Amino acid sequence: MAVRHQLIHATPHQVWAVLADPSRYAQWVVGTSDSRPTRGRWPELGSALEYTVRIGPWTVAGTTVVRHVDAPKELELEVDSGPIGTARVAIEVRPWGDEALVKVDEHPLRGIGGTLHNAAVDTLIQLRHRSMLTRLANVVEKSAGRDRARA
Repeated sequence: MAVRHQLIHATPHQVWAVLADPSRYAQWVVGTSDSRPTRGRWPELGSALEYTVRIGPWTVAGTTVVRHVDAPKELELEVDSGPIGTARVAIEVRPWGDEALVKVDEHPLRGIGGTLHNAAVDTLIQLRHRSMLTRLANVVEKSAGRDRARA
């Protein structure tokens, strides 16, 4: 299973503020270089955004759709990476004292990613999640620090 968690030194609401901002998606999702809303109001159920992945001189576009939301606790996304396939990415945000514990659970659904899903693929997903959660923590904690400085 590709499940990973991280303690973020900010409140769950501060974490949710970053998750709920489609313009910040590329700041915390590994591999993306930009993102833009394409349908609905992110992160409402059924809303979608398009993202770009740059690999050297090439760019690939993908789409992420909100499949379940229970703000500010749960966000489940279906990430469509074109020929690689789709994956379910569930993000859970829960209070942990004065901080937030964030858990990410990802499973390939369709396409080659789903067909080739195995323990080795889960290991690669775990490595990406480690980086993604570190990036999310950095974005949230930096933003939370600015909020505290303004208060």
